[in-house]
Amino acid sequence: MTAAHPVSAGEESHAASRSGGDAPGTPDDFPEDLTPEQLAAQWEDEKPPAAGALANAAASLVVLGVGTGALLLSLAMGLGTPAAPQPGLWPFMISCVMVVLGLFQLVIGRHNRDAEKFTRMSMAPLTGLVTLAAMVALMPVIGFELPAVVLCIIWMRFLGGETWRSTLLVSAIVVAAFYGIFVLALNTSIPHLF
Repeated sequence: MTAAHPVSAGEESHAASRSGGDAPGTPDDFPEDLTPEQLAAQWEDEKPPAAGALANAAASLVVLGVGTGALLLSLAMGLGTPAAPQPGLWPFMISCVMVVLGLFQLVIGRHNRDAEKFTRMSMAPLTGLVTLAAMVALMPVIGFELPAVVLCIIWMRFLGGETWRSTLLVSAIVVAAFYGIFVLALNTSIPHLF
C-alpha cells in the first residue's frame, strides 16, 4: 500500500484540462502550455510588417526636428543656472536628449528591423494629437465643455472602437466630472460655457 500524495486543486484542474477531463478548456486555452519557440513563432506571425530604411530615417528626422525646435524655444525662454533656473532649463535638457536620440537613431538605427511599417493605424496617434490641439485652440473661444465632449467621442468611438452607448455615457461623465472638479469645487479660471 502506497501513500497518496496531496494534489492541489489548481494542479487537478490543470491536469484534468490536459487529459480532456471535466475541467473546462483545452490545452490551446492556456498560453503557458506553449513552448518558448512556439510563442516566438506566434509573435512573429502576428507582428506587423517591418519598416524600411526610409521610414526609419523619416521617424528619426521627425524626432530630430521636434527636439531642435524645442531646443531653440527653450533657449528663447532663458536657461538661468542650476541654482536659479529659468523656465527654459528643463525643456532645454529634455530637448538635448531628444536631439541626441534622433541623431543616434538616424545614424545607427536606420537598419533596425524591429521598427514597424507605417500603416493606416499609424494615423491614430496623429489624429489624437490634432484633435487635442483643436480642443486647446477652441477652449478660449467656446469653453471646454463642447470641445471635451467631441474629443472624448472621437477618441473613444473612432480611435478606440467603443460602442456608441458607452462612448456617449463616458463622454458625458468625464466632462461632468471635470466641470465639477475644476469649475465648481476648485473655482479655477478654465474657460467654460455654463
